Amino acid sequence: GPEFSETDACSCHLLTTVSSIRPFFSFNSVFLYRYLKWWYRKTRIEKKAPFIDSFNSIPLRQIYGAPLGGFGGGTITRGWRGEFCRWQLSPGMYTYNTVYENQFTVCIRKNGQTMYQQVLSAERPNKLQSWNWGYCGEYAFYHALYPRAWTVYTLPGQNVTLTCRQISPILPHDYKDTSLPVGVFVWDIDNQNDEDLEVSIMFTLRNGTGTKDDQLGGHWNEPYDLVKEGECVSGVLLHHCTPVNPYTMAISDRVTKIQPGVLISHTTAFNPCSEGHEIWRDLIRDGNLDSPAGSSKPTEHGQVTAAAIAGTCKVPARGQNHMEFCLAWDMPKIYFGAKEKEHSRWYTRYFGANGKACPGLSHYSLTHYKEWEQKINDWQRPILENGKLPDWYKSALFNELYFLSDGGTIWLEVPDDTDITSGLSNEQDGLPPLPKVLKDYGRFGYLEGQEYRMYNTYDVHFYASFALIMLWPKLELSLQYDIAAAVIKEDSTQRIHLMNGRRAKVNTPNVVPHDIGDPDDEPWERVNAYLIHDTADWKDLNLKFVLQVYRDYHLTEDSTYLRHMWSVCQAVMESELKFDTDGDGLIENSGYADQTYDGWTVTGPSAYCGGLWLASVCVMCKMAEILKKDAEYKKYKDLLKRGKESYERILWNGKYYNYDGSKKRYSNSVMSDQCAGQWFVRACGLGEGEYEVFPNANIVCALKTIFDLNVMSFANGTMGAVNGMRPDGTVDTSSVQSDEVWTGVVYSLAATMIQEGLVDEAFKTAEGTYRTVWERLGMAFQTPEAYCEKNIYRSLAYMRPLSIWSMQLALDKMKSIWENLCSLNTNVLFILENYSEVCG
Repeated sequence: GPEFSETDACSCHLLTTVSSIRPFFSFNSVFLYRYLKWWYRKTRIEKKAPFIDSFNSIPLRQIYGAPLGGFGGGTITRGWRGEFCRWQLSPGMYTYNTVYENQFTVCIRKNGQTMYQQVLSAERPNKLQSWNWGYCGEYAFYHALYPRAWTVYTLPGQNVTLTCRQISPILPHDYKDTSLPVGVFVWDIDNQNDEDLEVSIMFTLRNGTGTKDDQLGGHWNEPYDLVKEGECVSGVLLHHCTPVNPYTMAISDRVTKIQPGVLISHTTAFNPCSEGHEIWRDLIRDGNLDSPAGSSKPTEHGQVTAAAIAGTCKVPARGQNHMEFCLAWDMPKIYFGAKEKEHSRWYTRYFGANGKACPGLSHYSLTHYKEWEQKINDWQRPILENGKLPDWYKSALFNELYFLSDGGTIWLEVPDDTDITSGLSNEQDGLPPLPKVLKDYGRFGYLEGQEYRMYNTYDVHFYASFALIMLWPKLELSLQYDIAAAVIKEDSTQRIHLMNGRRAKVNTPNVVPHDIGDPDDEPWERVNAYLIHDTADWKDLNLKFVLQVYRDYHLTEDSTYLRHMWSVCQAVMESELKFDTDGDGLIENSGYADQTYDGWTVTGPSAYCGGLWLASVCVMCKMAEILKKDAEYKKYKDLLKRGKESYERILWNGKYYNYDGSKKRYSNSVMSDQCAGQWFVRACGLGEGEYEVFPNANIVCALKTIFDLNVMSFANGTMGAVNGMRPDGTVDTSSVQSDEVWTGVVYSLAATMIQEGLVDEAFKTAEGTYRTVWERLGMAFQTPEAYCEKNIYRSLAYMRPLSIWSMQLALDKMKSIWENLCSLNTNVLFILENYSEVCG
């Protein structure tokens, strides 16, 4: 995982954010006028946040570390220097405040005298100035391998080393614990002195997230103790009593059966806006905190409050000890921005929805974190111990998973009387009103990006979905059922789309929606928050649904799911057929940016959408075969035959597939994503014999061309694959997206290379993106959608890079093939040697 020291802060490059503005630059002033008018009405009149705010981009702060918390209960991000600095407690809505009073402080005592007391922060804020701030960062380093992180402090002059191990319950295939809004901090203390020491760790926390809500008044704190099964957990509850979405936070410590020497003390409330003399002197006096009994009074308007707990233990000479803390938060019932409907978070089925879950959450976390760590070790160990895989890949693979929790993620209970189809279900041959997976595993949503605030943006989820289907498959299936339900429904409300100024329906039936809605509105009730284009005419959304349905079936073998989805797949494919305007079996793009590259115009048959179309027709054949739909099988088989011939004839130029067939100036550009159809075909276990879609020799040749031009001829092969490259080795500048590198596309391209045996090329390609984002540009735990060669980036903390898990799927499949062939004692000389080397 990435390691950071204080000196890393000095090596940051100057970067320019263009966020969502950049794709608009090439559009005319009429579009900009429409956007500005819409933006003004949204922000100034409706007092709402735009789903994309082009005038208030999130600034790049090269400070973030691994986030705390599971899926769907909110997240709190802790920076690599220990600060609590990014908050998502209200669903999908972020604040980026560093709350300086949230700290760990160490107190070291010898022979009854305090020898050393230090806030473990390099900051020097203008509050709590009686505290000893300014820890020298040269004596600390940070290491993250999500869902854990380690900070090591070598206390200068004390011969004591502290290691803080941060743990979140991110556990593949464990849905209960992965939903919990908690984080655990285990402090290991190593005493290298010849004398015994008494060490205290104090954890301070503000009641709030550093916003104006903290000063509304009515917030209060109370101490608690919970003894259960012989384990005592003590701490302070901080009740944040806002009118909408109130919540409680808890800071806790425990005394274990095998560690009775730990003493726990607390301060129920202190003023974090003061100099902080009282609490600092209290700790320095004897290493413990004193507090009046009972709860604190509710704050007055304008007041802010905080709380503290301290754990104290003896550490023998040349010995070790440890302490365990937990941070938990509980916002059990939530409203989205429209405030139309109350929802319960999914974890409440285990810990209740009455707002009193924090003691139970804290106790459960502190008594189960060792089990979590064992599960994390068992999951990660085979990859971490594979010496043939590069270290940067191991870091990227696990650390990019941060977005599944910190992508504005929401995970909700679905009431038993829910009908996701709004009465349009046909259980005999189609979607049931409430699919079992939704009832059993809830409803899941995550944002396209922290700056692009739309849940389950489907053209992007297509790339990111590999992480869910491989690690939490029930959540992927649940998400798919919600998309399918949106397909069969209609929202005939008319609205103006900003790009062309035309009115169109919000949601057209038998078409896959762009997204499931905006958290500042009422997602699932109102879909398609994206209103730049009318995506009912996009060419990729329907195809990506069909491909994901079969991919999901292939990996889960859930035949009930396949039967439920078949009629929806048929409906969206029939809608797609209208784009085959000349009847040659191949769809055509419509002369504007009508797919996920929404700033890159494409006309006529295209490598990207045409390839996705053929891949979708192929899996329709396969699904029809499985479901014994003979007529449909013959129909799609004929369509595939005609489409393949047209695709090769129109787009193949002997080295790669042209960007599109329009014969325009840039139609023969080399698109890095041209093999997306083949990528998914292989991920579905198809692509050979009867189910070959693209000639294998052509795919390999195209991938080698992409590697030579888009990768090695761009930034000397050190920044991944640029989206578009001209045949002469110059970057395609015909659009505002052709000269970008898309991180998620690079990882999917690398997966495609692995599938076709180009393993060295795959890792070279992906390494450029990892090192650019995580090392050179300092964008740890905020991977952007896009960057350019000259230090320009767009849309921080984005969904698409989760596609790196498709690389792991490709490696797993290669390993399986290798092992099966070896077990059959087959001559395997034709398999590339590097398959076995990389797969172990």
